[in-house]
Amino acid sequence: MRHLNQLELSRRWAMSPRTLERWRWLRLGPPYVKVGNRVIYRLIDVEAFEAENLCHGGQTGHSETRGGR
Repeated sequence: MRHLNQLELSRRWAMSPRTLERWRWLRLGPPYVKVGNRVIYRLIDVEAFEAENLCHGGQTGHSETRGGR
């Protein structure tokens, strides 16, 4: 199973790693796994989160209500 660390995911989405930290604190974004001090994201969860937040013609996904977990 493929995983992404915080830096890899922040690069994938062209956002600050601090934004991902804030999202975790706010319980937003994709689910993550905490292993000791490390945070990793399963690629399958990242792709599912991207699919749920896919926008079509002005419609938005459900990230506002989903909360990521």
